[in-house]
Amino acid sequence: MKVFGDRLRSLRNEAKLSAKQLATEIQVSDAAIINWENNVNDIKGEYLVKLAKFFGVTTDYLLGLED
Repeated sequence: MKVFGDRLRSLRNEAKLSAKQLATEIQVSDAAIINWENNVNDIKGEYLVKLAKFFGVTTDYLLGLED
């Protein structure tokens, strides 16, 4: 899932959001965001969907299944 962490970090940086700001938007801890970006923890489906909706991308894009 390395692609996921890289894409999440890239989208967050492009939106000029801190991990804490993004965490507040999707109602998780900032540690969860950092762990996902660093590929420490896998993401649950509900949060994957929240991130995709927030950034206006598909879950397949976030997971690296499409460009």
